[in-house]
Amino acid sequence: MLKCFSQNSVKTGVVFYLLKGDKLIQKSILYNMKKISVKNFRKYVSNFAIGLMLVCLFSLTYLGGTAKVFSSNSYDALYHGNLESKNVSIMINVYMGTEYIEPMLEVFEKNNAKATFFVGGSWVAKNSEVLKLIDQKGHEIGNHGYWHKDHKNISEQKNQEEMLLTHEIVKATIEKDMLLFAPPSGSFSQTTLKVSSSMGYKTIMWTKDTIDWRDQDTELIYSRAIKNPKGGDFILMHPTKCTLQALERVVQFYTNNGYNLTTVSENIA
Repeated sequence: MLKCFSQNSVKTGVVFYLLKGDKLIQKSILYNMKKISVKNFRKYVSNFAIGLMLVCLFSLTYLGGTAKVFSSNSYDALYHGNLESKNVSIMINVYMGTEYIEPMLEVFEKNNAKATFFVGGSWVAKNSEVLKLIDQKGHEIGNHGYWHKDHKNISEQKNQEEMLLTHEIVKATIEKDMLLFAPPSGSFSQTTLKVSSSMGYKTIMWTKDTIDWRDQDTELIYSRAIKNPKGGDFILMHPTKCTLQALERVVQFYTNNGYNLTTVSENIA
């Protein structure tokens, strides 16, 4: 692995190097430390820190791609997928409305579209055959907690229980491990994100919320779903009657405008 450090010298100033091997770096630093006076110690350390940062940033740029920096105790939720793509994902959060899921699957199949269904564990316990059907149709299954708790206001242990219980019942039903977690009501804390990450999950939010569970209005759901379309969008829906009535128009709007209706995992890949 490449390492970077700086060397302080009266004649040459600060010189940056990229070397292999931690032993060589440690010896070089200690050797040069002997050569500087106490009053120049702070200057040396400052130069070293600046040099380390600049060279490492240069290395990231040279290797290509965009670096995203996290602190050691910070975790992120994802609000969109690849912004440079033409991928859009419909997310269906499921705790009720089972009767509308099969006709929604028919709409997706008819239009060659895929979606991600975030399911509640308590719903799966009562609707295992419906979950199997969603999976058989090639859609992605995500974790939506077991009892639809407010994850921002529950303990670390309860966060873990909600995710783990749902993970286990889904795996027992379709023999697959889930990779995505969508917190109920979009409520989460750093504790939620930490637990999610520790379980190998990515925490998913949304770009567009149709608020279909509250506003039973087909036209309103449709207009919210297609407003300001862009690649990487996550469109949040639920299995309601009005959502079903709007769904095919939403799917066709995106496909007719050159977008691909993909799963969330494909969108963020």
